[in-house]
Amino acid sequence: MTMKEREIKRAVKEGYARIAKQATSYYASRSCCGCAEIPEEISKRMGYTEEEIQAAPLGSNLGLGCGNPVALASLEEGEIVLDMGAGAGFDCFLASTRVGPKGLVIGVDITSEMVIKARANSCKGGYKNIDFRQGDLENMPVADNYVDVVISNCVINLVPNKRMVFKEAFRVLKPGGRLAVSDVVLQKELPELVANSTEAYIGCLAGAIMKEDYLEIIRNVGFQDVSVVAETSFPIESLLSETAGSDIIAKPQISTEQLNEIASSVLSIKVSAVKPK
Repeated sequence: MTMKEREIKRAVKEGYARIAKQATSYYASRSCCGCAEIPEEISKRMGYTEEEIQAAPLGSNLGLGCGNPVALASLEEGEIVLDMGAGAGFDCFLASTRVGPKGLVIGVDITSEMVIKARANSCKGGYKNIDFRQGDLENMPVADNYVDVVISNCVINLVPNKRMVFKEAFRVLKPGGRLAVSDVVLQKELPELVANSTEAYIGCLAGAIMKEDYLEIIRNVGFQDVSVVAETSFPIESLLSETAGSDIIAKPQISTEQLNEIASSVLSIKVSAVKPK
C-alpha cells in the first residue's frame, strides 16, 4: 500500500468514526438543526420503500448509501449474505428479514465505532442471525467459499485498491454465488481540485473511478455475467450534503461553476455479477 493510500484509508476511517459518534447524538435527540436532510428522505430517493425504512432499527440508517443493494440481490430464505462496508447495519437488517432465521448476514466494516453502533442496533432490534465484524474490505475476516451473496452500498469507491476488494468478494463467495452492489462511478474524469480532495474522498466522490474501469476490474477478478442493472445521474450536492452525522465532516471547497462542470460526470450504478460454478 502506498503512502497516499494509507493516508486516504486513515482519513476515511476517522471521518466515518466521527459520523458514527455524531449520528448517535442525532438519533438520541431526533433533531438535526444543521442537517440539510434527514436520512429517511435520502433513502427514499435511493430506492428504499417506506416499509423498509421503518422496519430497520432507529439509528441504523445514516442516509449514506447510493442505492438499495438488498432489493437488487433477490435474497432467498436460508442464504448467507455478506455486506461489505456495513456501517450502522441498515442493509444488514433488511437482509436479515429476507433470509430468515435459517439464514445468516455478516456485516464487515473497517471502523470500530460503526461496528459497535451496528451491534447495539442489532441487540436493540433483537436480531439473532447477524454477525458484525471489524475488518478491511481488502482482507475480510470471512472464510473462503462461504457466502451465497455479497452486497455493498456506496462503499467500494472509498477504498483505494478496488481490485483487492472485488478479489475478496470473489474469494468468499461460493461457486455460483452472486454479487450485488450499488456504487458511484464516473463518466468523465474529475477536475484535479476535486480528485485530490480528502473531503471529497470521504464524501464518496474523489474515490470514484471511470465506469468501464470499474466493470473491467469485476470481470478481471473472475466474475461472469457482469451487468449494470440500472444507472442514474447522481447529484453532486447529495454526495456532499449534510446528513445525520456527516455535517461534521468538512466539505470540499467547490464553486458553483465547478459543480456544474462535474454534475454530469457522476453516476449511481447497480451492478450484478456471478462467481462461476
